[in-house]
Amino acid sequence: MNFSTLLSLVLMLVQLWPCSLSTQNHSAQNTDESFTAARRVKRGWVWEPLFVTEEQTSMVPVYIGQLKSDLDKQDGNLKYILTGEGAGSTFIIDENNGKIYVTQKLDREKKSFYTLRAQAINRNTQLPVEPESEFIIKVRDINDHEPQFLDGPYVATVPEMSPEGTSVTQVTATDGDDPSYGNSARLLYSLIQGQPYFSVEPKTGVIRMASQMDRETKDQYLVIIQAKDMVGQAGAFSATATVTINLSDVNDNPPKFQQRLYHMNVSEEAPVGTTIGKVFAEDSDIGENAAMNYSIEEDSSGVFDIITDDETQEGIILLKKRVDYENKRRYSIRAKVVNRYIDYYFLKEGPFEDKTVVKISVEDADEPPVFTMENYVMEIAEGAMSGSLVGVVTARDPDDDNSPVRYSIVHSIHLKRLFSINEHNGTIITTKPLDREIASWHNITVTATETRNPEKISEANVYIQVLDVNDHAPEFPKYYETFVCENAVSGQLIQSISAVDKDDSAEGHHFYFSLAQKATNNSNFTLKDNQDNTAGIFTAKSGFRMQEQFYFYLPILILDNGTPPLTSTNTLTITVCNCDTEVNTFYCRYGAFMYAMGLSTEALVAVMACILILLVFFLAIIAIRQQRKKSPFSEKMEEFRENIVRYDDEGGGEEDTEAFDISALRTRTVMRTHKPRKKVTTEIHSLYRQSLQVGPDSAIFRQFISEKLEEANTDPTVPPYDSLQTYAFEGTGSLAGSLSSLGSNMSDTDQSYDYLTDWGPHFKQLAGMYVSHRSVGD
Repeated sequence: MNFSTLLSLVLMLVQLWPCSLSTQNHSAQNTDESFTAARRVKRGWVWEPLFVTEEQTSMVPVYIGQLKSDLDKQDGNLKYILTGEGAGSTFIIDENNGKIYVTQKLDREKKSFYTLRAQAINRNTQLPVEPESEFIIKVRDINDHEPQFLDGPYVATVPEMSPEGTSVTQVTATDGDDPSYGNSARLLYSLIQGQPYFSVEPKTGVIRMASQMDRETKDQYLVIIQAKDMVGQAGAFSATATVTINLSDVNDNPPKFQQRLYHMNVSEEAPVGTTIGKVFAEDSDIGENAAMNYSIEEDSSGVFDIITDDETQEGIILLKKRVDYENKRRYSIRAKVVNRYIDYYFLKEGPFEDKTVVKISVEDADEPPVFTMENYVMEIAEGAMSGSLVGVVTARDPDDDNSPVRYSIVHSIHLKRLFSINEHNGTIITTKPLDREIASWHNITVTATETRNPEKISEANVYIQVLDVNDHAPEFPKYYETFVCENAVSGQLIQSISAVDKDDSAEGHHFYFSLAQKATNNSNFTLKDNQDNTAGIFTAKSGFRMQEQFYFYLPILILDNGTPPLTSTNTLTITVCNCDTEVNTFYCRYGAFMYAMGLSTEALVAVMACILILLVFFLAIIAIRQQRKKSPFSEKMEEFRENIVRYDDEGGGEEDTEAFDISALRTRTVMRTHKPRKKVTTEIHSLYRQSLQVGPDSAIFRQFISEKLEEANTDPTVPPYDSLQTYAFEGTGSLAGSLSSLGSNMSDTDQSYDYLTDWGPHFKQLAGMYVSHRSVGD
């Protein structure tokens, strides 16, 4: 086996059994004895791991081991060379004998081993005598780190009353030392503060309950845990952690009433739903474990009720029925409270409920009168005379003083006109006869008022039914439009009739039909009573002629079964129609209308034809007139469209020369036909001559007119047609002078205006005003 093979085998052994190798050399780590790290196996190196203790300090290099080749004959021909991690700085080798020294302080937590390479070469040839081989130097740990609780401080929660041994939480500490070597990283947990309520497992750090604890006594505990390395031996490092343990609530306490007896009062005037009072039960638990429900026991009267206020956990006692001081003045009820959510684990501790007694006293009050009935139903026959008795209502004062009562009707004015009430005894009478067919029921409200205290008022409803009396005779339900054809045969049914009665019959209506006495000998029609409140009208002969008689009036007698029976005569109008045996209602109505107008069919057709001809003629005249008016108007509109330019632009006055472009008026659209300008020279000269008559013959004025004329003729932006332009110009040397009064030192009375008459006709009116004014002033 060569040198390289032996080194590889040693490396494998170091990797597979590091603990065994470390243990094997552990006994020699504290000795200064040198050891040889190689042994001879044929030609090669056999390596065992080299160890150095961390924190090993010295002023001189410390020997840790020796390398030796089996080819070394101790003659100084071999030279040992060390390379790899820390070679030459942390580790040095004696090149003559292969001894290895450490020169620096090592920290296992920073680097736990070093990999180096060894080689032996011939000093003379500088050639290796053995192949280069790799080996490892391990740093042995010492206890130089304290334990640490990385997750502290801890907070845990456990239900109150948990049994002994219940796990609360687990704390864990870490140690930076090597856990595989010695006891430096082996921790031991202990409890410094928290006895006798809690305990901790020494090896795992699990905190457990040591006894049952009640949250209502104390709800929070502070526990201190210590962790020591070196299994707690002397010289060990330690660390502590704080654990805050909160006890969560469980429903282990029943509710308790604050009082065993409650006294309350209620007025007999209190309405249903009035709050009478409140009861309260305390529960040491919190949250939903303190939620409770209230109820009432042993209250057969059903006068009171109790509800739970979920916010305040109070029981609110309410009035369920009205109370009466004169009837019962005291009540005693039993209120019960029970937890809403019960933990059955604690039921063995007893029932989670409590009871108390509530005594309620009824207070007397001045009550309004009380009617013997809330609703009265009365009857009266229709048509009863005014002042007839309808019924009596009665009310009394329930109080001990029994105050007298005054009655009145408080309803619509209409009902007051029908009924009145005696304010002393409550007797209701009619003020006018009643008609059932107008209203079969009347609803009135009667009030009863204490005479001693008018504010005490009560009401009662009175329903009055008007009983029917047979006072309406039967009649036709509608107007019958009956026709009979001229070709009708004898015995033909031409109309079925029925009847109605406004009266009400308890047994149901039954009507009897017959012809009136004056029509019994009628030879044209007959009547048959069907005995089912209907009857049929039949022809008594064949053939009818319109020319002879157009209408037939048949009086029919209808009798009811009322008490007493009433009879009415109803007339059926039968119209003869020009038809066969079957009646065409539309055609017959048309014939009846024509007959009423006194026109025949031929005459009506002629009238309609004339009206149609006149209408057509009138429309033709209107169309011709419209056609005549159309052409001239169209030509004018066409001319307008060609010559009128519409624009909607508001300028800024005479000084605004940029508001619009007047050249738009000279567009091609407008100037389709070029018209020559009129010669206005003659007119200009005429105006010029007239202007000379007003003032002096001034060359400046003539020059001004000439310039404006030339400017208008040559300006391309002026309107396209001839126009009259007027200019105001005041020349020099005017005879009138200045008309301004500025600078004048004379009043109007000191001036003479006679010279105005010399200025010409243009100033004639002005001269007349001032001259006349002067004359009047004088």
